[in-house]
Amino acid sequence: MTNDKGQRTIPILDALQACAGRPHAPFYAPGHKRGKGISDRLINLWGKSVFEYDLPELPDFDNLFAPSGGIQEAQELAAAAFGADKTWFLVNGSTCGVIAAIVATCGTGDKLILPWNSHQSAIAGLVLSGASPIFITPESDPSGDLAHSITPDAVSLALKEHPDAKAVMLLYPTYHGVCGDIHAIAQRVHDYNIPLLVDEAHGAHLAFHPDLPPSAMSAGADLTIQSTHKVLTAMTQASMLHIKGHRLNPERLSQALQLVQSTSPSALLLASLDAARQQMVLYGETLISRTLGLAEAAREQIQQIPGLSVLDATNTPGCFTLDPTRLTVRVMELGLSGFEADEIFCDQLGVIAELPTFQHLTFILSLGNTAEDIQPLVQAFTDLQQRYSRPDASFRQNLYQPGMTSGLILEPSMSPRDAFFAPKERLTLDQSVGHISAEWICPYPPGIPILIPGCAIASTTVDYLRQVQHLGGYITGCSDPRLERVKVVKSKD
Repeated sequence: MTNDKGQRTIPILDALQACAGRPHAPFYAPGHKRGKGISDRLINLWGKSVFEYDLPELPDFDNLFAPSGGIQEAQELAAAAFGADKTWFLVNGSTCGVIAAIVATCGTGDKLILPWNSHQSAIAGLVLSGASPIFITPESDPSGDLAHSITPDAVSLALKEHPDAKAVMLLYPTYHGVCGDIHAIAQRVHDYNIPLLVDEAHGAHLAFHPDLPPSAMSAGADLTIQSTHKVLTAMTQASMLHIKGHRLNPERLSQALQLVQSTSPSALLLASLDAARQQMVLYGETLISRTLGLAEAAREQIQQIPGLSVLDATNTPGCFTLDPTRLTVRVMELGLSGFEADEIFCDQLGVIAELPTFQHLTFILSLGNTAEDIQPLVQAFTDLQQRYSRPDASFRQNLYQPGMTSGLILEPSMSPRDAFFAPKERLTLDQSVGHISAEWICPYPPGIPILIPGCAIASTTVDYLRQVQHLGGYITGCSDPRLERVKVVKSKD
């Protein structure tokens, strides 16, 4: 962070206000012409002013791909605020940042070491770059329900077996707030003089409070991608990519981003990134202190409810430290799956969680939450235990994702790119066992693939997917939404 007076400014917002306030006849896109053509229903719902600022890259605004004005200044302020050497604003979410990071560091046949529980955007990056993945299975929860971080020793083993790898990618923190030992991992990666790329989508807030885990950049990451919208206050889809050090080529990153970013970036998204940065520099520590207090209050009260337990760092494999603003509650001892509990919360109790899994519900607490949110959250868990629990129910499975032996090094049978573009055929789920997957299939959320292009399909994988469906989860990514058939690489015989 920095106390530079410039951090008080919001350059993109200033430029937008100047452009919108300038009298002129608009003969440029977008077609609604500063809100004059917007439907009445949208104006009644959102108001007209937001559309007046929905402007393209006018000459006196700036250009995202060749910034020289307000966008350039805003990105420089963001780099200083987040501890980076250089920052890029992203309007296509962290997804485009993850893809660009892989494309900028790996070419066809190059090896990338990454955790098996990487987001599906990393798989897209492998397909587009042609890189060959070396997967490390992460540490997993004793219940088998949650995948956590990879360990420094597992990274060392993968690097020893594949010293020609071009980069290592790390998920930090995980969806459930688990933070691995990123300091040690960075040191071991740098021993091979290659970059550590970090999917820090859920960690944009870490740089702004001493009681949070260290940010990836402060812990030695060479590149980090953050979803500024997930835990800070930017608009949905607005993210940032930061780099630090000498191991990455900024020009190649810029070129990679041009492949995956919209050529018509939303000025509203860019302004929200700029404003979120200014807010965190000026008020971030105070706002996060309040959030931490709310999270602690919720955690203490929920832990007192019989049959419930809250994820903590002491009994979580692979957890060096835990983001206390992420609340993951195990509900299985109530005789309910996380999917069932999520449906009850949403339909009956007026509380909506971020993520259900087989045995848990996960909640994001951020600076947008208030004390008024905690009471209904605690009350919902109280009602769940008193009115909906089934203590005699038979739901006691320990459901393990296939291939989750901690630290195992996995190499696909075929590169994701080759499998993606190979001739394909559709087989029933049972027939697909032993074949190579040609699509990625994700129990959602959190968008972590259980099958990716290039990996052989095991019977345990088929069993796992069926259990997800049986317990009410959602399957995304597959061409058949009912998952009766799967695309596989067509056999040569």
